[in-house]
Amino acid sequence: MKNQACSTSIVLVIIYCLLLVKGSQACNPSGNIRGRKAPQGQCNQENDSDCCSPGKLYPIYRCSPSVSGHTKATLTINSFAKGGDGGGPSECDNQYHPDNEPVVALSTGWYSRGSRCLKYINVYGNGNSVKAKVVDECDSTMGCDSDHDFQPPCANNIVDASKAVWEALGVSENSNDWGYMDIYWSDA
Repeated sequence: MKNQACSTSIVLVIIYCLLLVKGSQACNPSGNIRGRKAPQGQCNQENDSDCCSPGKLYPIYRCSPSVSGHTKATLTINSFAKGGDGGGPSECDNQYHPDNEPVVALSTGWYSRGSRCLKYINVYGNGNSVKAKVVDECDSTMGCDSDHDFQPPCANNIVDASKAVWEALGVSENSNDWGYMDIYWSDA
């Protein structure tokens, strides 16, 4: 009886430890920011970008899901060109990039304080793949301000891509997938 109680206790401790490890790997919201109304003409809605709604709470993340050789993500569209919906120049090189260049911005956790700057990732979707250069952060910690074109913070699982990436994946602008699609990515 004593051995059975000891064995049960050990099993419970192991389960508890496994749950702690699993919980520590989760990427939960780090808080919220409140949306503010953009001044007239300050929120660029190119590519159907959202503008912050005044008073609405938007979750922020300081982390992203773990990266693997087959990391699940959501592909969104962004113009990295001057005057595009991406706002200012790219974080990695302080440059603008034309829409025909395959470039991406990664959510804050995957951007990893710039450790992926100017490196390439492989993007897999729609039965195709493309190699794209990381040039920016899709900020998951801030938004609804002039630095972020009065757009909400990115979710923690975003690969924000130029039109060139979408076209290389064979997604038509007339497709229901254009602008928002489930994909996988990996470091190249």
